[in-house]
Amino acid sequence: MPATLTVDTVHRVFNDGHHNAFTDICRYRDRLYLTFRNCPDGHMLFTTSRILVLSSANGVDWEEVLAFSVPDRDVRDPHLLVYRDTLYVYSSTWLVDPTDPSARDLNDMLGHACWTPDGRTWHGPRTMAGTEGHYVWRAATDGQRAYLCGRRKRGLAKTHTFEESWTLTEGAMLVGDDGLTWETAGLFQETYGNETAFLFEPDGEVLALARGRHPRPAQLCRSRPPYHEWTRTDLDRDLGGPMLAKWGNRYLVSGRKGMGTDNPQTALYWLEGDQLHEIAVLPSGGDNSYPGFVALSDTQGLLSFYSSHEGSGTSLAPSAIYLAELRVD
Repeated sequence: MPATLTVDTVHRVFNDGHHNAFTDICRYRDRLYLTFRNCPDGHMLFTTSRILVLSSANGVDWEEVLAFSVPDRDVRDPHLLVYRDTLYVYSSTWLVDPTDPSARDLNDMLGHACWTPDGRTWHGPRTMAGTEGHYVWRAATDGQRAYLCGRRKRGLAKTHTFEESWTLTEGAMLVGDDGLTWETAGLFQETYGNETAFLFEPDGEVLALARGRHPRPAQLCRSRPPYHEWTRTDLDRDLGGPMLAKWGNRYLVSGRKGMGTDNPQTALYWLEGDQLHEIAVLPSGGDNSYPGFVALSDTQGLLSFYSSHEGSGTSLAPSAIYLAELRVD
């Protein structure tokens, strides 16, 4: 029988009236770190966007320790990685056309990084070599090397519309030794590449949970070193901004359900084999999801997410950052 999950409390931890979105959370040394995008103008592409990183000793009281932006670019989807005792925050950046802010081309994408060796002194932002033309997303490590999700158009193909590019979009696992320089390890998706979370098992197998894109639902992809060959299994639903984590001996998944409906919400699931079992729905609505998770023990954890249900109810400002306290019975 699946374990029972209880959502003990949900706190709103940040709301400055802007559109706050796309979260991640981790523990580094003796503190928690929470990151997200902050923009006065909304969800879409704006040079007014910036990445914030907050730090806390107890998960209740937070202080800002880093804020950065990149000139002429929209910064978004920040993700955290602790690698070789250094904390990295990665952001994908769109080039913004001042004459047409809605125009976008994956070939113009760049990944940027900031990092700290101690939680106090930060470096960057720095453009990451090997991310040209890649929409970078979640990162992970097997303990030896660092890995990064990168979406790209096959051969940097020239396409006329953003929708046209989807059939040519690859999902690439990027690998690096220094957290800042990347090359391709393998393709976990050869078409409709999308937002993907990686999870490494002790034997080196990697699970990749990929968001769907019509006509294909979310996928669970698997590979073993050196990650050149992949198996792919379609799931029975879609997940917006998917998160995948090992929590004790369980696999926790979270993301936005109700894609394309009037009531999208951030939900929690157990992953058992190739099946998702919904276990909770968080107070959320409008523009929401993109969770991060940190285990405090085998039975207690924190999940970050964003939602506009107490704000605009849309993809415009305001939306807020929330932290849910989770417990397994």
